[in-house]
Amino acid sequence: LIWLLQFSKGRGINGVIDGEGLESTSGGRNKGQAEVVSIVQGELESFESTMLNIAVTGETGAGKSSFINALRGLTAEDDGAAPTGVTETTTELWDLPGIGAPDFQPKTYLRKVNFKRYDFFVIIASERFKCNHAALAREIERMGKRFYFVRSKVDEDLRNEERDHPRTFSQERVLERLRMDCRKHLERAGISNPEIFLLSSCEFTRYDAPALLKALQDDLPSLQRLAFLLSLPNLSAEIIEEKKAALKKLIWLISLLSALVNVIPIPRLSVACDISILLGSMIAFYKHFGLDDGSLANLARQTGKPIAELKAVIRSPKAKEITRDVVIKLLLKEEKGLPRLTANLTVVGPMLTAGISFLTTYFMLLSFLNEVAEDAERVRKAALKEDGKQLKLS
Repeated sequence: LIWLLQFSKGRGINGVIDGEGLESTSGGRNKGQAEVVSIVQGELESFESTMLNIAVTGETGAGKSSFINALRGLTAEDDGAAPTGVTETTTELWDLPGIGAPDFQPKTYLRKVNFKRYDFFVIIASERFKCNHAALAREIERMGKRFYFVRSKVDEDLRNEERDHPRTFSQERVLERLRMDCRKHLERAGISNPEIFLLSSCEFTRYDAPALLKALQDDLPSLQRLAFLLSLPNLSAEIIEEKKAALKKLIWLISLLSALVNVIPIPRLSVACDISILLGSMIAFYKHFGLDDGSLANLARQTGKPIAELKAVIRSPKAKEITRDVVIKLLLKEEKGLPRLTANLTVVGPMLTAGISFLTTYFMLLSFLNEVAEDAERVRKAALKEDGKQLKLS
């Protein structure tokens, strides 16, 4: 397995499976197939079982549910939209009870909402931040969790300001004033150097949303970062590219598993692999990029575009069309380019078959991933027409 492991070096999600990790454990470079399979399965299972719980809190009416729906690419009318306990793959967003009561006690509040469940907190205010927001933030910090301040509904502030002062209106000045006002009130309440993210859930790709999403990802461990990224709607070309880069790290794991577990010879191919693993992964890629029927139907409702218009720009096989026969056809296409990759291999017998199977499935999945990512960007452009419109969620 040495050359296979060398090809795989550095491609693990969690750093567990890389050349050094495999060589440093018992058996080193002489590691057997069963042990390699066990490690690969463990890493994939770690990804699949990783949970991320995000708490969204603030006063009633601050836009908590709208923020959750925006993160999930839903409107208030869509099936599965917030209010409470929303699940998307392994990421859960929780709309917590309001904190506006005059006798608000942060310790009591956090105990009632099961504080330990959440990985971090988003604290939302639609006007100015008050003592309750600051008191909650201090208690969250004291208990060892991260929090992020979000000032919501800034689109309403901008519209009101432009209506009242049409001649002197400046969006940049209004946003900076809002940011400074929020910072001032939080500092008065005892929060030093607070970072404020200005957002509109109705125009979620504008203002500070990209900076917030980056901050959330940067502060998460690798597996939770991946779960969070894959749960996001395709709000921008950058998110699509990030998803593609993240899923590329999964492909070699899937290919290695397919080539070593429950392998079945495939007619007309020199490949023996587990087709079901490949089939399930390809359908999952479709879902992660929002190309399944449910995601497309939601996007069509949000943008007012006919779903047929969105589907028309998709060039890869549709999710419902991805069958065993389609997978074999794609493997056949990829195998034709393998001779140049395998010409210098010195292994023979079963390991040669495993190596060819691994390379064939790896490059097939990589080609499919690239096609699906391109489709996701075409759908995004078709939905927004790239004319400066923003994805509006209400």
